[in-house]
Amino acid sequence: MDHLDQLENISVHIFREAYANFKNLCMLWSIGKDSTVLLWLARKAFLGHVPFPLVHVDTRYKIPEMIEYRDRLAAEWNLNMLYGTNEEAIAAKQTFPDGNVDRISCCKNLKTTALKNTLSGQGKRYRFNHEKGKYEVDKNTEPFTGVIVGVRSDEEGSRSKERYFSPRDRSNEWDVGNQPPEFWSQYKTDFAPGTHLRIHPLLDWTELNIWEYIKRENIPTVSLYYDQGEGKRYRSLGCYPCTFPIESNSRNVDEIIEELQSGKLKNIAERSGRAQDKEDGGLETLRRNGYM
Repeated sequence: MDHLDQLENISVHIFREAYANFKNLCMLWSIGKDSTVLLWLARKAFLGHVPFPLVHVDTRYKIPEMIEYRDRLAAEWNLNMLYGTNEEAIAAKQTFPDGNVDRISCCKNLKTTALKNTLSGQGKRYRFNHEKGKYEVDKNTEPFTGVIVGVRSDEEGSRSKERYFSPRDRSNEWDVGNQPPEFWSQYKTDFAPGTHLRIHPLLDWTELNIWEYIKRENIPTVSLYYDQGEGKRYRSLGCYPCTFPIESNSRNVDEIIEELQSGKLKNIAERSGRAQDKEDGGLETLRRNGYM
């Protein structure tokens, strides 16, 4: 059994443990490489069927190719697909693109608040209707009490503090210092009533592992990850006003793997193209308050 097989087995085990122990689960799908590998693993864990809804937080500022990819796979793979958005903040132009708030406030409005409202059922949710091929307002407002997320500990500093099964309070807020120990593949799955759970099957994967697995499994990914002849590509995907490509000539999965193995990117952070990470407080502030 090689290293990818070991990682896959752990992730599949986490999926099955979560499904066996928690009700009202959903899985976040950001459309990026990590959450798409997560989706692939979910389909493996449950024999081709994903037994819980997929949730996407649509800020309305996502790169168009991401939305096209989301809807195409939702139709092709018959996914139970939901999305939520903070329509009030967008209507009031409480966004960075409109110049009314800074980047972190925009992320709080369009990502953190939208996510919390979507998970709690307090915000309007839209569900993909496969028969009509379009999204409609979701009539089910039951809250999700557990959320499966494609977080990797090597991607960014605050994510290295996570556990496979990470508790949040009733408001989805994260007490970093109050995390359960996880030793020898033993996971805490009994939490007090009202605890909101974030579940992280990819926690020990690396960026290189993700791309090696994408190659091995032939997983479809968004074209934005590849150089289209301009010497640039996206390494991490987000909203178009705050996400920038890196200089890279990698045109396919093999070339990305070679680029990572060569060390060409060792001095460039994976999320270096995400402008909000450079703001004071950055991603950890957003995550402590309830974001992914």
